[in-house]
Amino acid sequence: MFPLKYEGDVFRPPSEAKSLILQATIGCSHNRCTFCSMYKRKKFRVRKLAEIEEEIALTSDMLPYTRRIFLADGNALAMPTAELVHVLKKLNSAFPQLERVSLYGNPHDLLEKSSEELKALKDINLGIIYLGIESGSAAVLEAVKKGVTPEQLAEGAAKAKAAGVPLSVTVLNGLAGVEGSAEHARESARLLNIIDPEYLGLLSLMAAPGTTMHRQIKEGLLTPLGPWELLKEIRMMVEGLNLSNCIFRANHASNYLPLKAILSRDQDALLTNLDRIIEQKARGKLKRENMRGF
Repeated sequence: MFPLKYEGDVFRPPSEAKSLILQATIGCSHNRCTFCSMYKRKKFRVRKLAEIEEEIALTSDMLPYTRRIFLADGNALAMPTAELVHVLKKLNSAFPQLERVSLYGNPHDLLEKSSEELKALKDINLGIIYLGIESGSAAVLEAVKKGVTPEQLAEGAAKAKAAGVPLSVTVLNGLAGVEGSAEHARESARLLNIIDPEYLGLLSLMAAPGTTMHRQIKEGLLTPLGPWELLKEIRMMVEGLNLSNCIFRANHASNYLPLKAILSRDQDALLTNLDRIIEQKARGKLKRENMRGF
């Protein structure tokens, strides 16, 4: 019998599909975003070290060759640094072939930790932080109750960069509806250029029933983007990007068209393909075989 007993639903980034998942925290410490339903049934807490240590010991016996571990839940980076250091050291000791540990962090976690603390975590195998910025627009961030400004997002990300911890940043397409699509695309590109992340992932808004955003859409306060409007928003955002060497993916289940590239190397080709798809749709000549990802 598998020794882990997860509390509630557990979420992970697509790239952590083969990772061992350990719950270091429960829920999300912010948990107020209008679009998110993931942790509404959980009250945030940091798990006791004794509980985490017990699960590490049990899983190391069963899965001794584990190479990657993802620390759940919504933002395990919120753990006190000393406790997170303790957990990382235990993981390194228990799994001799461990290559990296990853986790979600929210913007407040990065703001509250110093670059020195983040560097200490990197030195003991914290290999990547997944950071949802959602948008670069101050108005959109305020509307969705993200709890931070674009400037604060940039400040927190700069700490991780200074510490040498790679960032995988997520933007949520469609978040501003039809009404704010252009600003959302333009300002998100601007903020991404400041952050210059190692990884960039795009998700498409899927307003879950029970969320504030779902209610806003039902009441006509926000007009959701259709598939082609989403592609146009993505195209506008990609056009404004000026990133150093970023692995770009839009291949989540929410994405209408799977996309992948290395920016800035493949940026022109990505834009050309988006233009081709959008133009063929406009002319009514789009065929299924033209919808393959690139």
